Amino acid sequence: MTAVLTCEVSGAPRPAISWKKGKQILASGSVQIPRFVLLESGGLQITPVFLQDAGNYTCCAVNSEGALNAFVMLTVWNRTSIVRPPEDSTVIKGTTATLHCEATHDPRISIRYLWKKDSVVINPSSSSRITVEKDGTLLISQTWSGDIGDYTCEVISSGGNDSRMARLEVIELPHSPQNLLATLNSSHSRSVMLSWVRPFDGNSPVLYYVVELSENNSPWKVHLSNLDPKMTSVTVSGLTPARTYQFRVCAVNQVGKGQYSTETSRLMLPEEPPSAPPKNIVASGRTNQSIMVQWQPPPESEHNGVLHGYILRYRLAGLPGEYQYKNITSAEINYCLVKDLIIWTQYEIQVASYNGAGLGAFSRPVTEYTLQGVPTAPPQNVQVEAVNSTTIQFLWTPPPQQFINGINQGYKLLAWPVDAPESVTVVTIAPDFHGVHSGCITNLKKYTTYYTSVLCFTTPGDGPRSTPQLLSTLEDKPGAVGHLSFTEILDTSLKVSWQEPVEKNGIITGYQISWEVYGRNESRLARTLSNTTLEYKITGLSSLTTYTIEVAAVTAKGSGWVTSSTISSGVPPELPGAPSNLVISNISPRSATLQFRPGYDGKTSISKWIVEGQVGVLGDEEEWVSLHEVENEPDAQMLEVPNLTPYTHYRFRMRQVNVVGPGPLSQPSRVIQTLQAPPDVSPGSVTVRTASETSLWLRWVPLPDTQYNGNPESVGYRIKFWRVDLQSPVLMKVINDRLEREYTVEDLEEWTEYELQIQAFNAIGAGPWSEVVRGRTRESVPSAPPENVTAEAVSSTQILLTWAAVPESEQNGLILGYKILFKAKDLDSEPKSQTVRGNHTQSVLLSGLRKFVLYEIQVLAFTRIGDGVPSSPAVIERTKDDAPGPPVRLVFPEVRLTSVRIVWQPPEEPNGIILGYQVAYRLASSSPNKFTTVEVGSTVRQFTATDLTPESAYIFRTSAKTRQGWGEPLEATVITTEKRERPAPPRQVMTPQSDVSSRSLLLKWVPGSDGSSPIRYFTVQVRELPNGDWQTYSSSISHEATSCIIESLNPFTSYKLRVKATNDIGDSDFSAETEAVTTLQDVPDEPPSSVLVTPHTTSSVLVQWQPPKVESLNGLLLGYRIYYRELDYDTGPGRESKNIQNPSALRAELTPQSSFKTVNSSSALTTYELTQLKKYKRYEVLMTAYNVIGESPTSTPVEVFVGEAAPALAPQNIQVNSLSASQLELTWDPPPTDSQNGNIQGYKIYYWESDTQNDTEKVKVLFLPETTVRLKNLTSHTRYMVCISAFNAAGDGPRSSPSQGRTHQAAPSAPSFLAFSEITCTTLNVSWGEPTAANGVLQGYRVVYEPLAPVQGVSKVVTVDIKGNWQRWLKVRDLTKGMTYLFRVQARTIAYGPELQANITAGPAEGSPGSPQEILVTKSASGLTLRWTEGDSGEKPTTGYIIEARPSDEGLWDMFVKDIPRSATSYTVGLDKLRQGVTYEFRVVAVNEFGYGEPSVPSVAVSAQTEAPFYEEWWFLLVMALSSLILILLVVFALVLHGQSKKYKNCNGGKTISNVEESVTLDNGGFTALELNSRHLNIKSTFSKKNGTRSPPRPSPGGLHYSDEDICNKYNGAVLTEGLGLNEKPLEVSESEVTDSDYEDELPKHSFVNHYMSDPTYYNSWKRQQKGVKHPASYRYEECTASETEPYFQTVITTQSSGGVYTPTGQPAPGSRTPVTGFSSFV
Repeated sequence: MTAVLTCEVSGAPRPAISWKKGKQILASGSVQIPRFVLLESGGLQITPVFLQDAGNYTCCAVNSEGALNAFVMLTVWNRTSIVRPPEDSTVIKGTTATLHCEATHDPRISIRYLWKKDSVVINPSSSSRITVEKDGTLLISQTWSGDIGDYTCEVISSGGNDSRMARLEVIELPHSPQNLLATLNSSHSRSVMLSWVRPFDGNSPVLYYVVELSENNSPWKVHLSNLDPKMTSVTVSGLTPARTYQFRVCAVNQVGKGQYSTETSRLMLPEEPPSAPPKNIVASGRTNQSIMVQWQPPPESEHNGVLHGYILRYRLAGLPGEYQYKNITSAEINYCLVKDLIIWTQYEIQVASYNGAGLGAFSRPVTEYTLQGVPTAPPQNVQVEAVNSTTIQFLWTPPPQQFINGINQGYKLLAWPVDAPESVTVVTIAPDFHGVHSGCITNLKKYTTYYTSVLCFTTPGDGPRSTPQLLSTLEDKPGAVGHLSFTEILDTSLKVSWQEPVEKNGIITGYQISWEVYGRNESRLARTLSNTTLEYKITGLSSLTTYTIEVAAVTAKGSGWVTSSTISSGVPPELPGAPSNLVISNISPRSATLQFRPGYDGKTSISKWIVEGQVGVLGDEEEWVSLHEVENEPDAQMLEVPNLTPYTHYRFRMRQVNVVGPGPLSQPSRVIQTLQAPPDVSPGSVTVRTASETSLWLRWVPLPDTQYNGNPESVGYRIKFWRVDLQSPVLMKVINDRLEREYTVEDLEEWTEYELQIQAFNAIGAGPWSEVVRGRTRESVPSAPPENVTAEAVSSTQILLTWAAVPESEQNGLILGYKILFKAKDLDSEPKSQTVRGNHTQSVLLSGLRKFVLYEIQVLAFTRIGDGVPSSPAVIERTKDDAPGPPVRLVFPEVRLTSVRIVWQPPEEPNGIILGYQVAYRLASSSPNKFTTVEVGSTVRQFTATDLTPESAYIFRTSAKTRQGWGEPLEATVITTEKRERPAPPRQVMTPQSDVSSRSLLLKWVPGSDGSSPIRYFTVQVRELPNGDWQTYSSSISHEATSCIIESLNPFTSYKLRVKATNDIGDSDFSAETEAVTTLQDVPDEPPSSVLVTPHTTSSVLVQWQPPKVESLNGLLLGYRIYYRELDYDTGPGRESKNIQNPSALRAELTPQSSFKTVNSSSALTTYELTQLKKYKRYEVLMTAYNVIGESPTSTPVEVFVGEAAPALAPQNIQVNSLSASQLELTWDPPPTDSQNGNIQGYKIYYWESDTQNDTEKVKVLFLPETTVRLKNLTSHTRYMVCISAFNAAGDGPRSSPSQGRTHQAAPSAPSFLAFSEITCTTLNVSWGEPTAANGVLQGYRVVYEPLAPVQGVSKVVTVDIKGNWQRWLKVRDLTKGMTYLFRVQARTIAYGPELQANITAGPAEGSPGSPQEILVTKSASGLTLRWTEGDSGEKPTTGYIIEARPSDEGLWDMFVKDIPRSATSYTVGLDKLRQGVTYEFRVVAVNEFGYGEPSVPSVAVSAQTEAPFYEEWWFLLVMALSSLILILLVVFALVLHGQSKKYKNCNGGKTISNVEESVTLDNGGFTALELNSRHLNIKSTFSKKNGTRSPPRPSPGGLHYSDEDICNKYNGAVLTEGLGLNEKPLEVSESEVTDSDYEDELPKHSFVNHYMSDPTYYNSWKRQQKGVKHPASYRYEECTASETEPYFQTVITTQSSGGVYTPTGQPAPGSRTPVTGFSSFV
């Protein structure tokens, strides 16, 4: 811009003017600066002006008269201008238009914006839609067509004005086409003509039209998607006949797709014949005169109407004959069995479907043969001829080809004896298609008449036989004569007898007999006899000469087989002897070579060798069976034993047979085991059953142990299986349990047919494979979801869902339909479902959905078994938005006389994104359309209306807005008053019974007082009885409502309800509760669970189940309903196998003809037996629960095979018999016949030791229906419990009740331990433990000990037998110092068991103390005092002493006092502790840690006699003797008289003494002496000197005598009950002496008992005998006392811990003899 500064100056002379800014001259007459111009008027012009030009300027006027200055200030502003002008724009209707008008200006000034539309000023305050922002931007919300125009923005300011203009266009969706008409096209039956009127284009040109159609009420789908916008009609083609159609059209412009036109009325296209044939035609020969044809319907789109059925036509393939027709009048039946066809003929078959319009196209022909039949004509021109004695030749020509009825598999030549028509010999001949056929039957019987015939056969079987022809085989030499025998054997003659040959092989013309001296052919003589002669007397023999005699029969063909034998004249034959020296070699799996030395031949030749054997289990108790026989080899010394079982133990024995008979048996051979070999047979009775959808159950009969042919531990089974329909690899399963009878093959494909085989194997190899069996897995649920699931929202409440089929390999059965699972994401907890029946519909329109909600949708397919896998991940789709619902909970918390605050909550159904709210209000008395409207943002929840009229009623409306517009308003009334209170609770709350259903009810009430504040909403609460909490059902029930339908209740459940009202002030109290109301019953929600169906008998099954959950019953359970039906696709014995190629076709076949039968069961039951079912059929069973309303859904189908069931009862009458110590024999009866449920295949024997079942139970499986078995290798003398169960192909029956039996006793095991204690130089204690295995009742023990080296030249073996089990210890007192002894102990039951032995050395121990010194014994009136001094202590300090004593009546040292302290040097023994009249010697032994030391020198002998009392004085004794003389004489006289009657009585203590046992007290681990009261000791002693002489017995002391007749088991006064044998062996004696004998069966042999070898004085006193003199018989001795009935009981000597001395605990019985010195018990 230009700025002009004026400066008018006058003066004379004229002044010169100049302008300055500061000191700078800007313009003057002489100065000229750009932009600054000095005007003529004196002013300053600045062009252009810049901001920096602002400031103070000085105008200077100068002339000659002087100078004047004038000052002026220049202010410079920035110019106002529009820098962002509005632009032409186009907006969519309903959106906000934005017109910018951004201006720049000097900040020191203000500007003003002015907008004009079409030159008319816009007033923003006049419309809530128009807003001018501070920056000048014009906002027009909710634009519509009235907003179209030119908009001008003007900016007015001190700094200048500016203006700009722009055009605003508002476009919208095109309107829907009008007057849409649809008419059938008369020229084309599958098209429709559509026409319409062009709609308003929404200010945007129409781009194209879209035509949609709905077929048979299915969801809308786009048919034509891009029609020219100029068109107003179109022909819709490609439609399907016999379907109804609706059409709609919409226009599409730049904005989008407009509204659809009104749908046309529904048009039905005329029906047409099916345009496609049925598909997947499968034909298979069913029998030789029928073919099964199966197919699937044409694609549904090709039906062209409702299918009424099918036409099947067939004719001979390749021939021009007429078709035969079959009409299948049901479209549901997809199969047909064509019958009455020609055998083994190929047919051409076609199928067509038909509907009401006619017959559709036939399928392409399929060809199939009927199955082969058997030939109907025999071979022709049959000729037979005998070739030789065993062969017949046949000649024949084939039957005519037309009568073979199949593929000629060959011919069978038949021959059977006239007298045995059942013995048919069959030879199969392969077909020869050239000329005359020939064949032979060999190995026939010689000279036998046969019927002969020929037949032709095909695969199904044999044709008719040719006419039988009679023919005899030729004559031949006869067989051997039978039973050659000899009688009347004299020196020069004998009679020979024989029988006719069994195999005459012709006409016997005579017999030839010959004889010769054995080994001299030149002496041979022969005679020919007639055919009636069966004996001949040979004469002229030499006496005592061996002859060979031969006899043979003669036919026309010559002399037959010779039967010979040797015999000695004059010597009758005898039974042969036994073979010997059996040696086994060349052992193979199935044979062994037996070499032997023949036994005595019985003076004649051996005619037969018999080999017997024990097989498997060997032992003396096991039976022997005949294994092999060899005839006519009299000189054999080696035999091959064939037909043995591999890997089996054998023991052989032999016998030889001659003409007299069989000889004795040889001794058994050694035990051998044949080598292993692969199994010979496959498992038997192989069957397969369907186990589940992915498994098959294979069963078989295991090999018996006799057929293992190898180590049982290595025996197992191998299963191979493969799919029938594919070239799939063969899979294997290995089972290592040899007793296994079944196996479930897992991980198979569902609904698939498999073939299976099984074989047995061992460590060597595998046996043969079994026959192939077939099985099909069960139909299952689909294992994969439908594919390509897509979802598209078509409206605010509908989503169109489409999908593709489940892959065929994953269908696992026939797809019956689909289920759609959908739920509002993050809103619904459980998905809802919608079912689409049929497998052809693959789309569905989900309707009734919530608006503008995100849904998760899944699709699954289902079969009759159940639901498959839902699609994953879920498809997510949102319904389209729509106008929202009304806001809720509208309240007025603050009400004043002139203002009201309104509060609301967002709509429960927003139906889109809330963009804002509108509040409108008016006086209730004003015009209904005169509202004051205010719009607020989407986040605002309250509004305050002001300037209201006091005490007036106002009506308020609130509504929400989404992209689709304003929603329904919520209206409420409020009174501008300050007198308000909470409302009263509703009254008369009730639930009419007539409005109660199973899951809903109607709640009614009467509102209470509103408290001068209108009620805004009601809240309903529900409580489930008896113990439920109050739950809020809804808190947004309209204020106008007086009733509410309460839904989503549980059936047959009691409830109480209550209501409260809410106004602006708050909530009322809850109303009174309603009376308890019970919803009605409904059908149960769930079926019974865990349904199990098991075979019970061969014609019944047992159904078991668990009741449904109580909460799912929805009422009172009345019972259960069982549905069952027969399934046809399984086969059993006697039925033909159906080779099914197409599982879907199979289900289609099964479904229509299978009908369910129904039975009802009580609600109290959980088990039911379905009876009278068909055998060998598969049944399907379903269950429902029902009440008075109806039935629950069905349970998952369960399949079961009927015809096989485990035995219902256990075996009967079980007997357990003991055979030996290790064997029990069991016998039983089978289960009752009516409970066997099939053939019993075997038994399982369960047995265990009665006290330890868990640890010892074993099972023996008997795979044969035998009723006896032996249990072997058992524990002896043990009680066993036995149970038996029978099993058949279906499984195991119940076990029988336990039966018991006990094995016999056996010898026990060795004692568990052997221990020694208190080892001195001459004594020790030995103890042992019980055997770990008693194997019976322990009768006692035997202890044997002997020195390892001879003692004084004698080796002495001592045997002590101890009766009973309670004593397991022994005191030994006759050891030799420093000698090592071997001890052996064994236990006895019925026999002695093995020994336990150990070595022990007699003392003193190394490191033990030396002997004490200075032994002194003094006697007082009360006792004996023994004194000593300490000797050498040894390697360790002395810990104490013991005293040993040797009574004069025993002669052996024994421990007398123990545990004497180490500090003691004396010890006193009371005389009452000693035996009167006995002399004692004492010695002291020191003890340390190493043991007992060297004993001291014996003390002097001291008598235990006390001072004689007065009654022992001589004078007292004399008086008593004289006084008693008369009495003694009388007694002696009486005894003499009495003794005469018992003069010859033997004294046998072993038979007459009493076994009196006396308890023994052992303190401190002490042992009693050997002379125990109740132990019978058989004392056996044999002594030998080095020179071979034997010492004579010592003369018997008084009272003892020797007897060779008997032995008295009283020895030394003790009762001797066990044997003690003494064997002394001289070093030179080589043979062993008997050291042990069993005396239980017979009395022991006489032996002299000598106990003196341990004492040299006794030994040396014996008189020696001369060398070589035979020792006299050993003697027995007995001590005979005056009173046999009062035996003397020997004192039991114990070690008392208190006194430490020996204490006699018994005294001699009256009348008994005092033991004689020197005859003490030997220990």
